[in-house]
Amino acid sequence: MGGALAGLGGIIGCIVVGGLLAVAGLVAAGLRIVQEYERAVIFRLGRAIGVRGPGLFFIIPYLDRMIKVDLRVVTLDVPSQEAITNDNVTIRVNAVAYYRVMDPMKAVIEVEDHRRATMQIAQTSLRSVIGEAEMDELLAERERINDKLAQIIDEATEPWGVKVSIVEVKDVEIPDMMQRAMARQAEAEREKRAKIIHAEGEFQAAQQLKEAAMTIAREPTALQLRYLQTLTEIAAEKNSTLVFPVPIDVFAAFTELADGLADET
Repeated sequence: MGGALAGLGGIIGCIVVGGLLAVAGLVAAGLRIVQEYERAVIFRLGRAIGVRGPGLFFIIPYLDRMIKVDLRVVTLDVPSQEAITNDNVTIRVNAVAYYRVMDPMKAVIEVEDHRRATMQIAQTSLRSVIGEAEMDELLAERERINDKLAQIIDEATEPWGVKVSIVEVKDVEIPDMMQRAMARQAEAEREKRAKIIHAEGEFQAAQQLKEAAMTIAREPTALQLRYLQTLTEIAAEKNSTLVFPVPIDVFAAFTELADGLADET
């Protein structure tokens, strides 16, 4: 009798130990850890029941399924796209986009692969925006193009819980023929500015000479002072040149005399 009781007690003990081990195994299987920059979307029998994390939490094994979502900013390289601008210039443009997941539940439920979907939206939006802009705008108003791209992509990805913060056009490849034409245009612009600056200088010099002539006409002694200043400048060269300034008025008398003799003859 005692042996039977001992055997029964051993069986019960084994069952208890086995049960405890099974419970411990289930608990261990249900423990999950996600990092600070991650969130876990929990599905129970196929139905989304919430978002967990960060840290340690428990799910029901075999009933719950967990999908991790990274919340860090993602750098998305948009491959080079060939597009035709509004002024019919064929160019190749690549860009980079920065985005992050703001709503993990939507990022898992609303779209199959939010990264690939964002990539496709970025490519199509880049071609669309380039097609609406002229080449000069693309080169000179890069910031406005970037803002427009970011707005379009962000509006398209908002239902997926994705926030696009920055889009930058990195490189614009222009055909060689167009580059040569732009170089000729830039050279012509520089020549135009040079001629305008030269003409403005000539005009200002003429204005100054006019004012100087009017001043000398009002003050004849100014001409003598100018003669003396010229002699000082010549003497500074240490040469043997002798200069005798003769006023023009001296020759005026001889000219009038010659004209009078010509009239008498």
